Amino acid sequence: ILFTVITSVIGTIYSRRLLFDFLMPAELFLIALVGALLLLCAARRARYYQKLIGWGLVAAIVFLVSSQGIAIATGLASGAIEPTGWPWAVVISSIAFYSFALIEIGIAGVLLVKKLYFL
Repeated sequence: ILFTVITSVIGTIYSRRLLFDFLMPAELFLIALVGALLLLCAARRARYYQKLIGWGLVAAIVFLVSSQGIAIATGLASGAIEPTGWPWAVVISSIAFYSFALIEIGIAGVLLVKKLYFL
């Protein structure tokens, strides 16, 4: 998520118009998955925030898979229909909830580090 914001700010400065790739967190899913799994392993070893991180990971996967499934089923992914109406709103909402789940996992990671090192 932070990478998306940084690249958006840099791109906006250079082009002098607002640029924001809202699909970038979904495109970087494998990196987020590896990080979340490592964070979950650390939480399990520490016995703190296991459920918070685990459910955040499950939510992220569900929202991403559902957004892709709906995009394929409705024809948005292939370009068969215009990106308007309820299919577009559902897909964008799912991607937004996926991003919120990643933010939640990041916050849980910060809480875990705080709990372990800054009692």
